[in-house]
Amino acid sequence: MGQHGSPTNEVHFDNCFVPADALLGKLNDGFRIAVGELAGGRIGIGSLALGIGLAAMEYASAYLLERQQFGKPLADFQGLQWMLADCMTELEAARLLLMSAAWQKDSGQAFSKQASMAKLFSSEKANHACYTALQMLGGYGYMQEYPLERLSRDVRITTIYEGTSEVQRIIIARDLLKEAASQQT
Repeated sequence: MGQHGSPTNEVHFDNCFVPADALLGKLNDGFRIAVGELAGGRIGIGSLALGIGLAAMEYASAYLLERQQFGKPLADFQGLQWMLADCMTELEAARLLLMSAAWQKDSGQAFSKQASMAKLFSSEKANHACYTALQMLGGYGYMQEYPLERLSRDVRITTIYEGTSEVQRIIIARDLLKEAASQQT
């Protein structure tokens, strides 16, 4: 549907032999290792979502300045200004969550909860920004000749990659409840 520049394929191994010196970690411990690496990937996916959302808002902003309706630019209409302001505020908050999670990771601190929060918020707000930008363009936003059609398809996967939004909420809640339980003892 989207992300055509990123080839994604299923890989299936059947009766595959891996010599002991080529193992990463311990035998039968691969799933745990892979899941542990997802937290770092969530920062990357959140950043991807943020970039797509910002591109949508940048295009919509230029369109609002250029397109005339009722003898004045669309940018003069308060409702559209508010849509732009809200989306850009949400995307800036997403940027700060991502930067915080990245800083914690780079500092060697625990960052799984922060990465999930950043990925959840960034991907959800980027999807909203793309949808809003598409609305701002009206029918043009839906046409393939304009980039919002592609951005809207591309951003959709960011709420699925590296764990769906629902999975992120589970991870965040478990961490928060674990923290609360440790403070009670």
